[in-house]
Amino acid sequence: MSGVAPVLEVRDLCAGYGRVEALHHVDLVVGSGQIVTVIGANGAGKTTLLSAIMGLVGRSRGSMFYEGVDESESELEKLVALGMILVPEKRELFGAMSVADNLLLGGYARHCQGYRDEAKSLVDEVFGIFPRLRERRLQASATLSGGERQMLALGRALMGKPKLLMLDEPSLGLAPLIVREIFLIIEKLRQKGVSILLVEQNARAALQLADYAYVLETGEVAMEGSACELAADPKMIASYLGLAGGQ
Repeated sequence: MSGVAPVLEVRDLCAGYGRVEALHHVDLVVGSGQIVTVIGANGAGKTTLLSAIMGLVGRSRGSMFYEGVDESESELEKLVALGMILVPEKRELFGAMSVADNLLLGGYARHCQGYRDEAKSLVDEVFGIFPRLRERRLQASATLSGGERQMLALGRALMGKPKLLMLDEPSLGLAPLIVREIFLIIEKLRQKGVSILLVEQNARAALQLADYAYVLETGEVAMEGSACELAADPKMIASYLGLAGGQ
């Protein structure tokens, strides 16, 4: 990633649950304005990686620098206030609440002071990116389709005006057409200046979108390089870009 200033730099990260260590000495860099993807099989440690970066794993060690500042000991609330926002795999929407209310809650943690004045313009901006959410703004989020719920999860994250957006399996459980739509939106977010750390099982789609890629295997970085280089690597093709990778 020469020539690109890092927005996130993770050094020698180890993390686990109880006596089980799920991540082993992981180094990772996300360049400013880039999409960096982490791919790997189920159980490779991808979700644990995102959780550990956000300080959500009780047993972890290593260093995490955000915009050049050591934030290894920072609380979740401070990281969110700094513009680091995670969209979890389960999306964690408030099912009984409307689409509009879910969006408003998304920015509250970062914009408590004077947020009401800014909220309308932020919601309008999200609706501009996701017109379907505008159509369903009064619906309870529990009534949305899988693709619409993912759009709402992304939109709620954007209400926090992220500098670094971390996405955990955004294509999970979605039909191929919806996956393509979600990935197009992720590319548009990068064009707006948002740096993105994308955890994905769909290796083919992730490599087509990303600038740089890491492959996690049993909690360790097994391969890394530019997305184009990894997409052409014979080992990568054999392990991740066969029939399963094209789904």
